[in-house]
Amino acid sequence: MSVFESWVLTFLVNSIWQIPLLAAVGWVAARAMRPLGPGAEHKVWVGVLIGEALLPASSLLPADWLRIALPWGPDAGGPAHVAVTMGAGTVVGGAGVPMNLWMMAAMAYGVATGWLALRFLWRWTRLSALRRESVTVELTGEPAEQWARCAQRIDAGRVHLAEAPRIFGPVTMGIFRRIILLPPGMLTRIGEAERSTILAHEFAHMRRHDFLKNLLYEVLALPVGYHPLVWFARERVTASREMVCDRVAAETTGTAQYARSLLRLAGTLTGPLPARVPHTLGIFDTNLLERRLMQLTEKRKEMRGMRRLAVIAACAVLGMATCGSALALRMHVDGAAAVDHKTPAQRKGPLTVSSSEMAGNRIGGEMPKYPEEAKKERLQGTVLLDTVIGTDGGVKELTVKSGPKELRQSALDAVRTWKYKPYLLNGDPVAVKTTIHVTYSLEK
Repeated sequence: MSVFESWVLTFLVNSIWQIPLLAAVGWVAARAMRPLGPGAEHKVWVGVLIGEALLPASSLLPADWLRIALPWGPDAGGPAHVAVTMGAGTVVGGAGVPMNLWMMAAMAYGVATGWLALRFLWRWTRLSALRRESVTVELTGEPAEQWARCAQRIDAGRVHLAEAPRIFGPVTMGIFRRIILLPPGMLTRIGEAERSTILAHEFAHMRRHDFLKNLLYEVLALPVGYHPLVWFARERVTASREMVCDRVAAETTGTAQYARSLLRLAGTLTGPLPARVPHTLGIFDTNLLERRLMQLTEKRKEMRGMRRLAVIAACAVLGMATCGSALALRMHVDGAAAVDHKTPAQRKGPLTVSSSEMAGNRIGGEMPKYPEEAKKERLQGTVLLDTVIGTDGGVKELTVKSGPKELRQSALDAVRTWKYKPYLLNGDPVAVKTTIHVTYSLEK
């Protein structure tokens, strides 16, 4: 198994369990933040979505990169400590899993991610076709005055209005040339209040740059788009975003009028909402109309002062603790841990064995010594060594893969003296290749 395939499987294995953890914590935090308004809830779900995409990728980083060294932290003084491990984090793959199963998992993930990427690009081409089919609308009379009032109250910059035949309701799109699309003849079929509701809501999307944000979220979520709880987080982001825009629009048109107009607009649709146009934003992007109306009309006592700060701080601490725990418990798929059924006679070169499997085979040798100069300079880090262990259990080859230069010689001198139990394959001793981590740290 190549290094790239090992990375892919490490990302996949960690995403399988880290994403549900983040979704559960996000649900708790969103419920706690709900009294603070839809804006706070929206920020929680955006954070969850970003975490679901980035946390599994962070699990690929070396252990040293994930350690935040603070001058006032536990590394600020104390004796030197040298820890010798055969791998960083939890290593999976050494439980007798055949190589072909790991390869099938990597291929299935690659196919799923590739399909999601192609679907994203295909939807983008549909968006371009929709823009080409649109017909610019020139407003006159009262609709033109409504447009001008809305543009003045909700400063969203320059916005165009057009009609498109393949949409069922108002949608917003565009990054540099922003446009509001309406079904043909919709402006003539609705009243003044409904026009104000549509324009205010779509202008709110424009002011918040929601189209660009939505595209970035979709691109960011592509590597984990296979996971159902990523879909759940995306839906929560969409629902909370619409409630935020409802609040902004209601401040412009009046809450009671906006809620009544929203209900009347929804009543013009018969049956369930049609499928939304991919990548666009619209007033009917969610089926949570009842909740949207409730958050507009119900009177809530706003959370203020210390209680508000306490809720925000508690959610922030919960999120950081969750991410820290997920990184501390991250798993690494070692390609060498897969079962290899070749006999010694069929094999060319040493057998690659997982670091976790070799950890218990060491039976002797010196421990690395912390160099005095490195201690004085408070230098810490991990030296990563690639080694070949012969059929007699002795270290035959030893090379430095990475690590601070000042610590490498100490690690090499100690590991060369190590002795292992011979590794047996089908009852015969074989030479093996593995990895050793020698970690130098200053602890209290």
